[in-house]
Parts: sequence; C-alpha cells; structure tokens
Amino acid sequence: MRVIVTGGGTGGHIYPALAIADKFKEIDSETEVLYVGNEEGIEKEVVPDNGYDLKLVTARWFDKKTPGEFVKTGIAVTKGIAQSKKIIREFKPDVIIGTGGFVCVPMLMAGHLMKVPTYIHEQNAFPGLANRMLERFVDSIFLGFPDAAQFFKMPQKLIEAGNPVRRSFFTISKAEAREKLGIPQDDFVVFSFGGSLGARKINDVAFELAELFNGHEGVTLIAGTGKWMHEDALERLKEKGIEIKENIRIKGYIENMDLHLLASDLIISRAGALSVAEVTVCGKAAIFIPYPYATGNHQYFNAKYVADKGGAILIEENDLNTDDVVKHVLSLKNDREKLMNMCKASRACAPDRALDIICGKIIEDCKKQNM
Repeated sequence: MRVIVTGGGTGGHIYPALAIADKFKEIDSETEVLYVGNEEGIEKEVVPDNGYDLKLVTARWFDKKTPGEFVKTGIAVTKGIAQSKKIIREFKPDVIIGTGGFVCVPMLMAGHLMKVPTYIHEQNAFPGLANRMLERFVDSIFLGFPDAAQFFKMPQKLIEAGNPVRRSFFTISKAEAREKLGIPQDDFVVFSFGGSLGARKINDVAFELAELFNGHEGVTLIAGTGKWMHEDALERLKEKGIEIKENIRIKGYIENMDLHLLASDLIISRAGALSVAEVTVCGKAAIFIPYPYATGNHQYFNAKYVADKGGAILIEENDLNTDDVVKHVLSLKNDREKLMNMCKASRACAPDRALDIICGKIIEDCKKQNM
C-alpha cells in the first residue's frame, strides 16, 4: 500500500499525521509513506526526524480581507495543485489523508482531480476553514470530537474517530515515566505548558506556583515556558528574588512530552486538539486555559468537551485570575479523591481507538476498490 499523508504548520497537524503513518507501517511494514508539507511549517524538521520522506508544495493561508491577498492565495493554491499532481503521478498513492493546515488544500484537491481516494482528519471541535472547504472533495471525514459534526454539511461522510496519539503514550506507565525523568514516585506533580512558543498567561500561573512550591517537599512543578519566553521567564524569577530549588523545573522546550504528561498528576495548558487528546489518553486532570484567538474559538470547544464530562476545569483567558488557579491547584493537591475522579473522567474522554478506526476504514475502502 502507498500512502500520502499531508498536514502542516504546527505540531497539532503534524503529529496526528505521523501517528497515522506509523499505524499504517505497524499494520503492514511494506507500506510506503510519503509526507507532503509546506516550506512555512515545522514539518521540514519534524518529519525527516521521524524517518519519513518529505516533499514540499506551495500553499497559502486564506485571506479574504483584501482582493490582493485573496489573489495571492489563489495563485499559490493553483501552483500547489500542479506540484501535487506531479507528486501523485510519481508516487502513485493508493490513498491521501490530510490532517489540517492550508497545505492540505492543493494536495487533496489534486488527489480528487486525479481520482485518488482522499480523506480528512479534523482534530478540533470547531473545524478549520480548509477542512470545511475540502468537505465536498473527499471520500470521508474523521472527527476528533463528535461536536464538530454540526459544522459539516455532508453527514454521510462523517466518522467519529477521536484524535490519533502516538504509541508511546500507551506503552509507558506513570512510575516508569517518573523514573526516567528523576521525579520522586510519591510527589504531587504539576505540569504547565503553553506550546513550543509559549503562552504568557500560563507562564504567569507557573510563576505563582513556583513561588508557592519552591523547596516544598512532596511537590514537583514542571513549567514549559516556550523557547521564545524562556530567558524572560528566568529573568522574571530572578527579579522576584526566587532561587529555584530542585523541585522546580523551568524548561524552554519539552522534548519528551509523553514522559512529562504521564509523570504528572495535574496539567495546566492551552486546549489545542493534540494537547487535549494526549492529556486525556494519559488520564490526567487538567486546567485548560484556551487560546482566545484560535479560529472559531475552537480551543474553547475542545476544552469544554472534557470539562463537561468532569475531566477538566475550563477557565477562559478573559476570566483568568492567577490566584484562582492556584486555589484550584491546592484544592486538588489536598483532595486526592477529587483528583482521581477528574483523572478517571479525563480518561473516559480519551480517543483509544482513533488509529484503528482511521486506518481500518481506509484499508477496507482500498480492498473494496481493488475487488
């Protein structure tokens, strides 16, 4: 089987695509996978590091604010479609699956025009513009959240799957993760992060917790500040006169996200689809602070899905008060039964079978086509 996966710009699109690629290879080691991305995204570094061949095509975001910008997008997409057709002719894929980002548009439209079976995976509870636009060009749409169904117009194409999560999240225990990271097994562990670039509001919360828990026996705080905000974070702590003790870890970039999530008791983070999927797969209580400027406010809907089921506390950024977040953290630290109930509710939201559903459906369709 020959598979093209495409999706780019951010880890939220790239890592689900890689998880799908890995699953196809797990099912059949002879499967050939090609990743198609765009020059602007981080896929240039991430995809080769994960062992997959990468081709780049021209693509551009949608901007209807001015006629000039809209024309630029049209030119880029047209060029990208031509490049995608060339890739399809050379690689001869059996299927193409896109996981979001504007790079999917030329690749999936080219696949449709060349009569290759095409699929979309939509990670968010509020679908992105590209995926909504591509709805009529694809064979099926896999949903990360069931709430996304209301925003599509062709229900016969929709399949509830959940969000794909890498295999490592299912194969390492909490105790093993703590051992690998050098965290005491009995500590109450809080892990805050705002993505690879960081989030100032979440860092503000982390600073309050660092001051509160610094040197506190039985508690570990890990704060992923984001690489752009790391130096600023250290300087702010220095200005406050906080001399960081061993139980406080301030990191610019989190390299082993699976280990850090699995080792934690409580997560404080944004609510991107990938983060929500990984938090729930790990069965962790969370305080979600959605990024308020995400398209369609989709992070709010992602967080609400888990919060409504009791697995998370949802705090909108406009309502954020760091003292209130600290109170929530202390409440969960001191009430382990409440914490465990949240963890169980979080785990119940987890997309356990996402990869089986996605890859199983695609393989089944391929078999029917070849009969």
